[in-house]
Amino acid sequence: MHHRLLLIFMLVLGLQGACATPEFQATPITLTDQVSVGQVYQGIRLLGALRLNDVERNGLRLCGLSGLAWDEDAGLLYAISDQGNLFHLRPEFDANDALSGARLVAAYPLRDVRDQPLRSPWTDAEGLAILNGDNGKPDDTELLISFEGKPRVVRYSPAGLWKGEKRLPAPLRDLRNYRHPNEALEAVTVDPRWGVLTGTETPLRHDPDGQIRLFQMNGRFWRYPLSSAPNSALVAMEALPDGSLLTLERAFVAPLRPLIISLRRVMLPAVDRAEPLSVADVAVFNSSQGWLLDNFEGLTRYRGQRFFMVSDDNCKFWQATLLVEFALLPDRPAPAAP
Repeated sequence: MHHRLLLIFMLVLGLQGACATPEFQATPITLTDQVSVGQVYQGIRLLGALRLNDVERNGLRLCGLSGLAWDEDAGLLYAISDQGNLFHLRPEFDANDALSGARLVAAYPLRDVRDQPLRSPWTDAEGLAILNGDNGKPDDTELLISFEGKPRVVRYSPAGLWKGEKRLPAPLRDLRNYRHPNEALEAVTVDPRWGVLTGTETPLRHDPDGQIRLFQMNGRFWRYPLSSAPNSALVAMEALPDGSLLTLERAFVAPLRPLIISLRRVMLPAVDRAEPLSVADVAVFNSSQGWLLDNFEGLTRYRGQRFFMVSDDNCKFWQATLLVEFALLPDRPAPAAP
Protein backbone atom coordinates (compact mmCIF):
# COMPACT_ATOMS: atom_id res chain seq x y z
CA MET A 1 0.00 0.00 0.00
CA HIS A 2 2.77 2.40 0.90
CA HIS A 3 4.59 1.58 -2.34
CA ARG A 4 1.41 2.22 -4.32
CA LEU A 5 0.89 5.60 -2.62
CA LEU A 6 4.51 6.53 -3.24
CA LEU A 7 4.14 5.61 -6.91
CA ILE A 8 1.00 7.73 -7.24
CA PHE A 9 2.72 10.63 -5.49
CA MET A 10 5.70 10.43 -7.89
CA LEU A 11 3.38 10.29 -10.91
CA VAL A 12 1.53 13.40 -9.71
CA LEU A 13 4.80 15.26 -9.20
CA GLY A 14 5.94 14.20 -12.66
CA LEU A 15 2.73 15.42 -14.27
CA GLN A 16 3.01 18.73 -12.42
CA GLY A 17 6.58 19.12 -13.61
CA ALA A 18 5.61 18.31 -17.18
CA CYS A 19 2.78 20.84 -17.09
CA ALA A 20 4.73 23.57 -15.29
CA THR A 21 5.35 26.75 -17.19
CA PRO A 22 9.03 26.90 -18.17
CA GLU A 23 11.06 29.82 -16.90
CA PHE A 24 12.59 32.35 -19.24
CA GLN A 25 16.16 31.52 -20.19
CA ALA A 26 18.73 33.51 -22.15
CA THR A 27 21.58 31.10 -22.83
CA PRO A 28 24.94 32.30 -24.21
CA ILE A 29 25.82 30.55 -27.47
CA THR A 30 28.61 30.51 -30.04
CA LEU A 31 27.64 31.70 -33.51
CA THR A 32 30.81 30.37 -35.14
CA ASP A 33 34.04 28.70 -34.14
CA GLN A 34 35.92 31.20 -36.31
CA VAL A 35 35.05 34.38 -34.39
CA SER A 36 34.98 34.63 -30.60
CA VAL A 37 33.22 37.28 -28.53
CA GLY A 38 35.26 40.48 -28.74
CA GLN A 39 36.86 39.61 -32.07
CA VAL A 40 36.42 41.40 -35.38
CA TYR A 41 34.51 39.98 -38.33
CA GLN A 42 34.54 42.13 -41.46
CA GLY A 43 33.10 45.52 -40.42
CA ILE A 44 31.85 44.58 -36.95
CA ARG A 45 33.06 43.37 -33.58
CA LEU A 46 31.02 40.50 -32.15
CA LEU A 47 29.90 41.26 -28.58
CA GLY A 48 27.84 38.22 -27.63
CA ALA A 49 24.91 36.03 -28.60
CA LEU A 50 22.03 34.45 -26.69
CA ARG A 51 19.39 31.85 -27.41
CA LEU A 52 16.02 32.84 -25.89
CA ASN A 53 13.65 30.02 -25.06
CA ASP A 54 9.99 29.92 -26.06
CA VAL A 55 8.05 30.78 -22.89
CA GLU A 56 4.76 32.40 -21.97
CA ARG A 57 4.30 35.56 -19.94
CA ASN A 58 0.76 36.76 -19.22
CA GLY A 59 -0.46 34.14 -21.70
CA LEU A 60 1.69 35.58 -24.51
CA ARG A 61 4.34 33.43 -26.20
CA LEU A 62 7.83 34.85 -26.54
CA CYS A 63 8.37 33.76 -30.12
CA GLY A 64 8.25 35.20 -33.63
CA LEU A 65 10.26 38.30 -32.64
CA SER A 66 10.53 40.59 -35.64
CA GLY A 67 11.52 44.03 -34.35
CA LEU A 68 13.65 45.66 -31.63
CA ALA A 69 13.98 49.10 -30.06
CA TRP A 70 16.23 50.27 -27.22
CA ASP A 71 14.83 52.67 -24.60
CA GLU A 72 17.78 54.38 -22.95
CA ASP A 73 15.60 56.24 -20.44
CA ALA A 74 14.01 53.04 -19.13
CA GLY A 75 16.96 50.72 -19.72
CA LEU A 76 14.70 48.34 -21.65
CA LEU A 77 14.92 46.47 -24.91
CA TYR A 78 11.50 46.29 -26.56
CA ALA A 79 10.69 43.39 -28.88
CA ILE A 80 7.57 42.86 -30.98
CA SER A 81 6.29 39.61 -32.38
CA ASP A 82 4.39 38.88 -35.57
CA GLN A 83 1.60 37.58 -33.34
CA GLY A 84 0.91 41.15 -32.23
CA ASN A 85 2.66 41.08 -28.85
CA LEU A 86 5.14 43.43 -27.18
CA PHE A 87 7.85 42.27 -24.77
CA HIS A 88 10.17 44.17 -22.42
CA LEU A 89 13.66 42.68 -21.97
CA ARG A 90 16.54 43.86 -19.84
CA PRO A 91 19.93 42.79 -21.27
CA GLU A 92 22.77 41.81 -18.94
CA PHE A 93 26.50 42.14 -19.50
CA ASP A 94 29.63 40.50 -18.10
CA ALA A 95 32.76 42.11 -16.68
CA ASN A 96 34.00 42.79 -20.22
CA ASP A 97 30.71 44.55 -21.08
CA ALA A 98 29.73 41.74 -23.46
CA LEU A 99 26.16 40.47 -23.71
CA SER A 100 25.83 37.59 -21.24
CA GLY A 101 22.14 37.28 -20.40
CA ALA A 102 18.73 38.93 -20.36
CA ARG A 103 15.62 39.12 -18.20
CA LEU A 104 12.04 39.09 -19.42
CA VAL A 105 10.41 41.99 -17.59
CA ALA A 106 6.92 42.29 -19.06
CA ALA A 107 4.63 41.26 -21.90
CA TYR A 108 1.63 43.07 -23.41
CA PRO A 109 -0.71 42.49 -26.32
CA LEU A 110 -0.82 45.27 -28.89
CA ARG A 111 -4.26 46.87 -28.81
CA ASP A 112 -6.44 48.54 -31.40
CA VAL A 113 -8.19 51.90 -31.32
CA ARG A 114 -11.04 50.31 -29.27
CA ASP A 115 -8.51 49.06 -26.67
CA GLN A 116 -8.97 45.43 -27.74
CA PRO A 117 -6.04 43.05 -28.38
CA LEU A 118 -5.23 42.81 -32.07
CA ARG A 119 -6.69 39.87 -33.93
CA SER A 120 -5.64 38.29 -37.24
CA PRO A 121 -5.12 39.59 -39.90
CA TRP A 122 -4.13 42.77 -38.02
CA THR A 123 -1.44 41.22 -35.79
CA ASP A 124 1.58 40.93 -38.11
CA ALA A 125 3.89 43.49 -36.46
CA GLU A 126 7.27 43.61 -38.21
CA GLY A 127 9.21 46.87 -37.87
CA LEU A 128 9.85 48.76 -34.63
CA ALA A 129 11.26 52.21 -33.88
CA ILE A 130 11.22 54.45 -30.81
CA LEU A 131 10.34 58.08 -30.13
CA ASN A 132 11.59 60.01 -27.08
CA GLY A 133 13.62 57.06 -25.82
CA ASP A 134 16.71 59.09 -24.94
CA ASN A 135 15.57 62.48 -23.67
CA GLY A 136 15.77 61.91 -19.91
CA LYS A 137 11.97 61.71 -19.60
CA PRO A 138 10.97 58.08 -19.02
CA ASP A 139 7.22 58.75 -19.23
CA ASP A 140 6.91 60.12 -22.77
CA THR A 141 8.28 57.19 -24.81
CA GLU A 142 6.30 56.05 -27.83
CA LEU A 143 6.86 53.15 -30.20
CA LEU A 144 6.34 53.12 -33.96
CA ILE A 145 5.34 49.75 -35.39
CA SER A 146 5.00 48.82 -39.05
CA PHE A 147 2.78 45.95 -40.12
CA GLU A 148 2.40 43.44 -42.92
CA GLY A 149 -0.91 41.84 -43.93
CA LYS A 150 -2.72 45.11 -43.29
CA PRO A 151 0.04 47.65 -44.14
CA ARG A 152 0.20 50.54 -41.69
CA VAL A 153 2.50 52.39 -39.26
CA VAL A 154 1.01 52.85 -35.79
CA ARG A 155 2.11 54.72 -32.66
CA TYR A 156 1.94 52.73 -29.42
CA SER A 157 2.73 53.23 -25.77
CA PRO A 158 5.31 50.89 -24.18
CA ALA A 159 2.33 49.02 -22.69
CA GLY A 160 0.88 48.29 -26.14
CA LEU A 161 -1.82 50.97 -26.11
CA TRP A 162 -2.86 52.47 -29.46
CA LYS A 163 -1.81 56.13 -29.76
CA GLY A 164 -2.52 56.96 -33.39
CA GLU A 165 -1.73 55.94 -36.94
CA LYS A 166 0.58 57.54 -39.50
CA ARG A 167 -0.91 58.31 -42.91
CA LEU A 168 1.03 56.24 -45.43
CA PRO A 169 2.10 57.45 -48.87
CA ALA A 170 -0.45 56.50 -51.55
CA PRO A 171 1.61 53.64 -53.07
CA LEU A 172 1.79 51.91 -49.66
CA ARG A 173 -1.89 52.22 -48.77
CA ASP A 174 -3.16 49.93 -51.55
CA LEU A 175 -2.49 46.24 -50.83
CA ARG A 176 -2.65 45.53 -54.57
CA ASN A 177 0.65 47.38 -55.01
CA TYR A 178 2.51 44.73 -53.02
CA ARG A 179 3.77 41.55 -54.62
CA HIS A 180 2.52 39.58 -51.62
CA PRO A 181 0.64 40.60 -48.44
CA ASN A 182 3.47 39.07 -46.40
CA GLU A 183 6.05 41.29 -48.10
CA ALA A 184 4.79 44.67 -46.97
CA LEU A 185 6.12 47.15 -44.38
CA GLU A 186 8.93 45.14 -42.83
CA ALA A 187 11.11 48.07 -41.71
CA VAL A 188 10.58 51.41 -39.99
CA THR A 189 12.93 53.95 -38.42
CA VAL A 190 13.03 57.59 -37.36
CA ASP A 191 15.70 59.65 -39.09
CA PRO A 192 16.78 62.93 -37.41
CA ARG A 193 16.65 64.74 -40.76
CA TRP A 194 13.95 62.97 -42.77
CA GLY A 195 11.52 61.86 -40.06
CA VAL A 196 9.69 58.54 -40.12
CA LEU A 197 10.93 56.22 -42.88
CA THR A 198 9.53 52.86 -43.90
CA GLY A 199 10.53 50.27 -46.45
CA THR A 200 8.94 47.22 -48.03
CA GLU A 201 10.47 43.78 -47.72
CA THR A 202 10.55 43.25 -51.50
CA PRO A 203 9.95 45.54 -54.50
CA LEU A 204 6.45 46.83 -55.09
CA ARG A 205 4.54 45.13 -57.88
CA HIS A 206 5.56 47.54 -60.64
CA ASP A 207 9.08 48.30 -59.40
CA PRO A 208 12.13 46.56 -60.88
CA ASP A 209 13.43 43.36 -59.29
CA GLY A 210 16.25 43.82 -56.81
CA GLN A 211 15.30 47.39 -55.91
CA ILE A 212 12.92 48.67 -53.27
CA ARG A 213 11.92 52.16 -52.21
CA LEU A 214 12.45 53.77 -48.81
CA PHE A 215 9.56 56.17 -48.19
CA GLN A 216 9.08 59.29 -46.15
CA MET A 217 5.55 59.73 -44.88
CA ASN A 218 5.03 62.59 -47.35
CA GLY A 219 5.52 60.20 -50.27
CA ARG A 220 9.05 61.16 -51.28
CA PHE A 221 11.41 58.21 -51.55
CA TRP A 222 14.86 56.80 -52.27
CA ARG A 223 15.62 53.80 -54.49
CA TYR A 224 17.49 51.17 -52.49
CA PRO A 225 19.27 48.32 -54.33
CA LEU A 226 19.07 45.04 -52.45
CA SER A 227 22.05 42.74 -51.98
CA SER A 228 22.94 40.47 -54.88
CA ALA A 229 22.33 37.39 -52.70
CA PRO A 230 19.38 35.42 -54.18
CA ASN A 231 16.02 36.50 -52.74
CA SER A 232 17.57 39.11 -50.48
CA ALA A 233 14.93 41.23 -48.74
CA LEU A 234 14.99 44.28 -46.46
CA VAL A 235 13.89 43.27 -42.96
CA ALA A 236 15.06 46.14 -40.73
CA MET A 237 16.80 49.50 -40.76
CA GLU A 238 18.17 51.86 -38.14
CA ALA A 239 18.84 55.57 -38.66
CA LEU A 240 22.23 56.67 -37.27
CA PRO A 241 23.28 60.10 -35.95
CA ASP A 242 25.63 60.72 -38.89
CA GLY A 243 22.75 60.64 -41.38
CA SER A 244 23.33 57.09 -42.58
CA LEU A 245 21.16 54.01 -42.29
CA LEU A 246 22.27 50.62 -41.05
CA THR A 247 20.13 48.04 -42.83
CA LEU A 248 19.52 44.34 -42.28
CA GLU A 249 18.77 42.00 -45.17
CA ARG A 250 17.88 38.32 -45.21
CA ALA A 251 18.34 36.04 -48.22
CA PHE A 252 16.48 32.74 -47.99
CA VAL A 253 15.85 30.44 -50.95
CA ALA A 254 15.04 26.97 -49.59
CA PRO A 255 15.68 24.90 -46.41
CA LEU A 256 18.71 23.11 -47.86
CA ARG A 257 20.23 26.25 -49.39
CA PRO A 258 22.49 28.70 -47.49
CA LEU A 259 20.86 31.40 -45.40
CA ILE A 260 22.62 34.74 -45.91
CA ILE A 261 22.25 37.68 -43.50
CA SER A 262 23.68 41.04 -44.57
CA LEU A 263 24.36 44.16 -42.53
CA ARG A 264 24.70 47.12 -44.92
CA ARG A 265 25.10 50.88 -44.66
CA VAL A 266 23.96 53.77 -46.82
CA MET A 267 23.91 57.57 -46.72
CA LEU A 268 20.64 59.31 -47.56
CA PRO A 269 21.12 62.29 -49.91
CA ALA A 270 18.43 64.71 -51.00
CA VAL A 271 15.34 62.69 -51.89
CA ASP A 272 13.75 62.10 -55.31
CA ARG A 273 17.01 61.40 -57.10
CA ALA A 274 16.53 59.06 -60.03
CA GLU A 275 19.66 57.01 -59.42
CA PRO A 276 19.68 54.25 -56.78
CA LEU A 277 21.50 54.73 -53.50
CA SER A 278 25.07 53.54 -53.05
CA VAL A 279 24.92 50.77 -50.43
CA ALA A 280 27.98 49.10 -48.90
CA ASP A 281 28.20 45.75 -47.13
CA VAL A 282 29.28 45.96 -43.49
CA ALA A 283 29.20 42.25 -42.66
CA VAL A 284 27.77 39.25 -44.49
CA PHE A 285 26.99 36.01 -42.65
CA ASN A 286 26.56 32.78 -44.63
CA SER A 287 25.26 29.61 -42.99
CA SER A 288 27.31 27.49 -45.39
CA GLN A 289 30.47 29.04 -43.94
CA GLY A 290 30.00 27.78 -40.39
CA TRP A 291 27.71 30.47 -38.96
CA LEU A 292 24.81 29.49 -36.71
CA LEU A 293 22.09 31.66 -38.21
CA ASP A 294 18.34 31.95 -38.16
CA ASN A 295 15.73 34.28 -39.60
CA PHE A 296 17.20 37.61 -38.40
CA GLU A 297 14.62 40.38 -38.73
CA GLY A 298 15.03 42.89 -35.87
CA LEU A 299 17.72 45.56 -35.43
CA THR A 300 18.24 48.45 -33.02
CA ARG A 301 21.03 50.76 -31.92
CA TYR A 302 21.99 50.28 -28.27
CA ARG A 303 24.67 52.80 -27.30
CA GLY A 304 27.27 54.50 -29.45
CA GLN A 305 28.23 52.07 -32.19
CA ARG A 306 26.71 49.04 -30.44
CA PHE A 307 23.63 47.26 -31.78
CA PHE A 308 21.31 44.34 -31.13
CA MET A 309 19.70 42.12 -33.72
CA VAL A 310 17.20 39.31 -33.21
CA SER A 311 15.90 36.37 -35.21
CA ASP A 312 12.26 35.48 -35.84
CA ASP A 313 11.75 31.76 -35.16
CA ASN A 314 8.22 31.89 -36.64
CA CYS A 315 7.14 30.12 -33.42
CA LYS A 316 8.48 26.85 -34.88
CA PHE A 317 10.30 24.37 -32.66
CA TRP A 318 12.98 23.72 -35.29
CA GLN A 319 13.98 27.39 -35.39
CA ALA A 320 15.55 29.58 -32.70
CA THR A 321 15.24 33.07 -31.25
CA LEU A 322 18.79 34.45 -31.27
CA LEU A 323 19.71 37.81 -29.74
CA VAL A 324 23.08 39.13 -30.91
CA GLU A 325 25.10 42.20 -29.90
CA PHE A 326 27.76 43.70 -32.16
CA ALA A 327 29.60 46.98 -32.67
CA LEU A 328 30.34 48.80 -35.90
CA LEU A 329 34.02 49.38 -36.46
CA PRO A 330 34.94 53.08 -36.56
CA ASP A 331 36.87 52.74 -39.82
CA ARG A 332 33.81 51.62 -41.78
CA PRO A 333 31.95 54.85 -42.63
CA ALA A 334 28.89 54.78 -44.85
CA PRO A 335 29.52 55.27 -48.58
CA ALA A 336 29.24 58.84 -49.82
CA ALA A 337 25.90 59.79 -51.33
CA PRO A 338 25.89 59.90 -55.14
